[in-house]
Amino acid sequence: MNLARAAITAQGAIAEMALRQADRPAALSPDPFHVAPALNQVMSRLAAQPDRMMRAQADLFSRYLDLWQATARRASGEVPDPVVAPAKGDKRFNDPDWSENPVFDVIKQSYLLTANFLNGLVADVDGVDPLEKRRVEFFMKMLTDAFSPSNFLASNPTALREVMATGGASLVKGMENFQSDLQRGGGQLSIAQTDYEMFKIGENVATAPGKVVFRNEIIELLQFSPTTEQVFEIPLVIFPPWINKFYILDLRPENSMIRWLASQGITVFVASWVNPDATLATKTFEDYMRQGIYEGVAAAKTQAGVDHVNTVGYCIGGTLLSATLAHMAAKGDTSIGSATFFAAQQDFSEAGDLLLFTNEDWLKDLEAKMDEGGGVLSGQTMADTFNALRGNDLIWSFFVNNYLMGKEPKPFDLLFWNSDQTRMPKTLHTFYLRRFYGENAMAKGDLTLDGVKIDLGKVKVPIYVQSSKEDHIAPARSVFKGARLFGGPTTFTMAGSGHIAGVINAPAANKYQHWTNDKLPATLEEWQAGAVEAAGSWWPHWVAWLQAKSGKKVPARDPAKGPLNPLGDAPGEYVKVKS
Repeated sequence: MNLARAAITAQGAIAEMALRQADRPAALSPDPFHVAPALNQVMSRLAAQPDRMMRAQADLFSRYLDLWQATARRASGEVPDPVVAPAKGDKRFNDPDWSENPVFDVIKQSYLLTANFLNGLVADVDGVDPLEKRRVEFFMKMLTDAFSPSNFLASNPTALREVMATGGASLVKGMENFQSDLQRGGGQLSIAQTDYEMFKIGENVATAPGKVVFRNEIIELLQFSPTTEQVFEIPLVIFPPWINKFYILDLRPENSMIRWLASQGITVFVASWVNPDATLATKTFEDYMRQGIYEGVAAAKTQAGVDHVNTVGYCIGGTLLSATLAHMAAKGDTSIGSATFFAAQQDFSEAGDLLLFTNEDWLKDLEAKMDEGGGVLSGQTMADTFNALRGNDLIWSFFVNNYLMGKEPKPFDLLFWNSDQTRMPKTLHTFYLRRFYGENAMAKGDLTLDGVKIDLGKVKVPIYVQSSKEDHIAPARSVFKGARLFGGPTTFTMAGSGHIAGVINAPAANKYQHWTNDKLPATLEEWQAGAVEAAGSWWPHWVAWLQAKSGKKVPARDPAKGPLNPLGDAPGEYVKVKS
């Protein structure tokens, strides 16, 4: 009865999804990633090298023979070494049955052999445009990840045990979760990654005390309360990415960068970007520069009573800050005394995997999707794109947990934040993707904003650049190339881990490591050769650099008593607007 209930629930959900998508043929595209032209290039090249294909196939056949021989030896009581093993960190096959049960062990190893063969075949091809090859590699990895035996009930020992233990109730619950996720996604599958009801912005995330001291149609400027009797004179203004919400910097008190900076005597301002709707669809990159950075910096200067501020740009917020610094340099504006960049790119020639989503066919689809949405890109679309970059961790692990196992996702503030994406104005977003990712215009000196030619070499203020060793969105190599474009003193640091954990790594956690090197040679490899490794967070190294540029000590500033009248309590109103 439970199996029948599960099947009926699934069929009903799929039928409803099909009906909702019936008037959107683009949603049923046979090639949603526009990989066919690149795949044709790769396959044509492979066809032109039959000897390479034959060697690869012979090697695969030989490895399968090894597997069957090992299986036969195991059946006779021996304990042979595995022919192939999952990559380090691959959690799909952690269940002991994947190794201890001979059937599941063969399923696992045969999958790994085939997946490695397909991925290796594409990786080894030559004579193909590098970006097209990379697109096919990405697609092949997505494909082989999707067909993992761990993603199917009949070949997942953990899910099968759960079905038997619950009499099929786990499948019923899993299909109910599936139905619920379809409904939440409006007919498109939006896989729940956490318990969204557990988190409330301003109550158990984004709780650092402060005030909204400035607001326009693009940003709310938050000033956070001091925790020391004296603070450094020059405040810090942080510009996070507008793709996400600022509270990645303030998830919990114990890992809050905002609270930690306040404890170091820094007056902290943060721009909280608007979650735009159709009324802001035509906002441009220049609008975000003027109303975001120029007006935000001006408000912070007024509130703190200073003639310049220090700044931070995180990810895409750093790209905007870079361009603004060059714009200011050309105009002789000295409002910014130093800039720090977290995982931010200026040179996109070796950008991360998001580069694969910026060819013209993809952009035309994106524009059509934004037109459907009234001139903005939905937050869910952005979330889906970022999730696709780490499919096993952010898609398939939840697919198995929620649907095959019938479990509820665990409360996790980081994944709550990750799902709380903002919308994107069409004019701004297409400009950013085309001019930066597609054309690398800023690095090439071919970008003009508000009539000013952007030249990063004219930026002479001190720069601190943070990268992360395992960042797949802003790779360290890409960030390093950007660091070398500035014309003033530039400090480059590399943190352990990736795009988020590499940045948000409070010293108290004692996690990961970081590398420092005062020099900035021609290549990342040379920099690494001369770098010194230190355990733990990079924050103390950065704050020492920042404090040296923050002036003398002055009495702590109460956000409620500055020249600007408070407009409300932190975290403000913009951050609470859901997509």
